Amino acid sequence: MASIREDFVKFLMRGNLVQLAVAFVIGAAFSALITALVADIFTPLIGVAGSFDFSSWKSHVNGSTFQQGAFLNSVISFLIIAIVVFFAIALPYQRFMDRREAKAPKAAPTTRACPECLSQIPLAAKRCSACASPVTPVA
Repeated sequence: MASIREDFVKFLMRGNLVQLAVAFVIGAAFSALITALVADIFTPLIGVAGSFDFSSWKSHVNGSTFQQGAFLNSVISFLIIAIVVFFAIALPYQRFMDRREAKAPKAAPTTRACPECLSQIPLAAKRCSACASPVTPVA
C-alpha cells in the first residue's frame, strides 16, 4: 500500500504536472484580474504623463485599425502575470525540489578518472578506453 502512495506522490511532484498547473493558473486565474488592473489603473497612469487616453490609442490606415494601446495593455499584463507566477509558484517549487534532492541519498559513483589522461572510465575497467593505459580495477 505504501508503494502506491509513494508512486502517487511521485506522479504529483513530476515537473510536467506542475508546469501544466502553472500554465493553467497563468491562463485562467490571473488573466482577468491583471488585465483589469492594467487597463483600468496602469495605462491611465501612463497616459497622464502624455495627457492622452492611452487605452484607446489607435491608428487608422486604409480602413484598417491598429490598436497600439490594447497591445501595450496585453504586454504589460503578460509581464505582471509572469512575474507573479515566477515568485509565487515557480521559485518556491524549485526551492522545495532542491531541498528534497539534498535529502535524497546520493548514488554510488560508477566511473572514475584515469590516472594518466583523466578521462572517465568504469570502475571495473582494466584499461583506459581513451589512452589504453593499464589501470587497477576498483571492486
